[in-house]
Amino acid sequence: MGRAFEYRKATKLKRWGHMARTFTKIGKQIAIAVKSGGPEPENNPTLRAIIANAKRENMPKDNIERAIKNAMGKDQSEYKEVTYEGYGPHGVAILVDTLTDNTTRTVGDVRSVFNKFNGNMGTTGSLSFLFDHKGVFTFKKKEGLDMDELILELIDFGVEDDYDEDEESNEVTIYGAPTSFGDIQKYLEAEGYEVTGAEFTYMPNDLKDVTPEERETIDKMVEKLEDFDDVQTVYTNMKPE
Repeated sequence: MGRAFEYRKATKLKRWGHMARTFTKIGKQIAIAVKSGGPEPENNPTLRAIIANAKRENMPKDNIERAIKNAMGKDQSEYKEVTYEGYGPHGVAILVDTLTDNTTRTVGDVRSVFNKFNGNMGTTGSLSFLFDHKGVFTFKKKEGLDMDELILELIDFGVEDDYDEDEESNEVTIYGAPTSFGDIQKYLEAEGYEVTGAEFTYMPNDLKDVTPEERETIDKMVEKLEDFDDVQTVYTNMKPE
């Protein structure tokens, strides 16, 4: 497995809260995609990627279609993507990705959690050196696929030679430069790959050791942050168990 596999495996179940909150978060992503690229998935690659993620999270087709329809309404809110960052207790670095129509509300909510757990919010970009920003694609593996050849084809898009394979689901996950996200997606779709997940993520490049007691505190802080509907994903550099 790739070097990122164990980290992703250990943190995957902590990315999202209750399923209903997950659907709310995806609905906001759909709203932004529809506003920027239109409501037709075949003409909107960003929307196609979000729909793939929604299906991966078992979001019903009716919910997806309703979210697209709602996003076309005249009263649709103006959502912005904002990332907040800082240090939580025990020196653990934390990034909080949000989609919000009210930054005053959102920053207040996020700051209240940092304060409650004796953390400190930093300025934008102050913790970027601790995380690598990546575009991540998961797709069904074709029969007879030569991964070395595929990676060679995609190397000009900044795709890494480190990838993960899941034999149980017959899926492959690759990592690439965020700036080439659209080009990678276009290539995979043009070559007939079934893309089952496409997203941006932050992966820590310097994991921090913590005690079981410290881990419990950080987990509680992450859960409090994820309780807010504006919060999409919370990343930490805490070393997995």
